[in-house]
Amino acid sequence: MRHIISKLLPQGMKNFFHLVEAVAASWYFGCPSHGLTIIGVTGTNGKTTTANLIARILEEDGKKVALASTINFRVAGEERINTSKFTTLSGRRLQGFLRSAADAGCTHAVLEVSSHALDQRRVSGIRYEVAVITNVTREHLDYHKTMEEYRRAKRRLFDGAKKAIVNLDMWEPEFFLEGAREKRTYSVIDPKADIYAENLEVSLSGSTFAVSGVSFRVAIPGTFNVENALAAIAATSAIGVPLETAALAIEKVKLVPGRMDSVENGLGAHIFIDYAVTPDSLDKLYSLASSMRAEGAKIVSVFGACGERDRGKRPIMGEIVSSNADIVILTNEDPYHEDPERILDEVEQGIKGKEKGVDYFRILDRREAIRKALSILAPGDILLVTGKGAEETMAVGDERLPWNDRRVIEEELEKMV
Repeated sequence: MRHIISKLLPQGMKNFFHLVEAVAASWYFGCPSHGLTIIGVTGTNGKTTTANLIARILEEDGKKVALASTINFRVAGEERINTSKFTTLSGRRLQGFLRSAADAGCTHAVLEVSSHALDQRRVSGIRYEVAVITNVTREHLDYHKTMEEYRRAKRRLFDGAKKAIVNLDMWEPEFFLEGAREKRTYSVIDPKADIYAENLEVSLSGSTFAVSGVSFRVAIPGTFNVENALAAIAATSAIGVPLETAALAIEKVKLVPGRMDSVENGLGAHIFIDYAVTPDSLDKLYSLASSMRAEGAKIVSVFGACGERDRGKRPIMGEIVSSNADIVILTNEDPYHEDPERILDEVEQGIKGKEKGVDYFRILDRREAIRKALSILAPGDILLVTGKGAEETMAVGDERLPWNDRRVIEEELEKMV
């Protein structure tokens, strides 16, 4: 019933409610953001990794830090999982989180900020010292309708922020630099950027590069994770953290849960869990997998698409995966109130060059799909299970059913022993 009522209400009316709730909550909790140095991170991909890296760098610098991201919350070293399935909490809950951070003695807070939260004014009443943008690629067009509106929503994070941190490698970065009081850019391509990855070397075990003569090592593989690290370096250096401190912190981060997250196994295969839910993130992930593939090894994919989200991206995702994976297993993800079979139908429209029952399988039950993928793995093969990352639930209608990809994979591996 709540879902039906929400669908009937005009978005403008809901946004007004969010604005009032956020501002009222800010006053109720004593305007906690005013006593904290707030760093907001937005973008289509990379927000969670970047936010976690920023928090780790600040902690390495001796700061007491609060973090609110898609996967986790941390306040002064105490961590818990984000089970809400929201990147950014409601105005009331977010202000309460900041209040708890201030009461715990935190001096800094890192917030992952979604375009929905910005458009709906859920983050009103928060003063940002630093605003970070990782990139903007196709996503959430079911809500924003156009890329222009999506980008405008993202730029709201920069309104009032003292410092703007922008990826020069994204499309039209100038859009996010306009009007900024203090600007800092980063890039893996353009040496004119303030934070530039010099002497970049990317390998299966991670990446190395230098910034202004300081050496960095990122243990998480992929050039896109170098971009995330550069964003974190730029954000923290903008508030006075030495590059050497950032280098120490980043090298200690071995993984971000659900982001290119490796699962140990006795099959001799490489099994990775990744949140990738957009065409751009899938394209980058499969490019990385292709670079990792040994001669004669195959890439196996388990993936789907989220319900009640941008339907136009579904066939695009299907085409990207089928063009890069040797074996594709299409399965359920988070259908919400949408028919999961229809979701799979729309993804399937993009799957090319595959024969059903040979190198393409459609298995609605996600556990069964994972079981099938594990059964066909040979030593050296790469399995990518995407779409849910480290999430702890699956959204089916109004229910949130217990689900964790890593746990299911490990359970199915045990059965194979």
